[in-house]
Amino acid sequence: MAEIIGTEENFKKEVLEADKPVLVDFWATWCGPCKMLAPTVAALAEERSDIKVVKVDVDENPNLAEQYGVSSIPTLIVFKNGAPAKQSVGLVPRSRIDEMLA
Repeated sequence: MAEIIGTEENFKKEVLEADKPVLVDFWATWCGPCKMLAPTVAALAEERSDIKVVKVDVDENPNLAEQYGVSSIPTLIVFKNGAPAKQSVGLVPRSRIDEMLA
């Protein structure tokens, strides 16, 4: 499944009401570490049908970033049953993301 572009308009439907775990990638176009993490996040979206992957641009959706306490990017948050379950900040290896999703 392809990555979903998360916005303040669709966040409730795509993340909070999802019927499976959701990996939300808070990022920005100008962020170097975000660009380095992007291929890993994209691969997860393609390889795993048991999760959804949603990318939220913090510049375009500042209220979502504020609501979930995102002050540094990239920030990854795993949502389960509509609530944040696990989080990581900064560039992390694929193995760490896999652990978050386990």
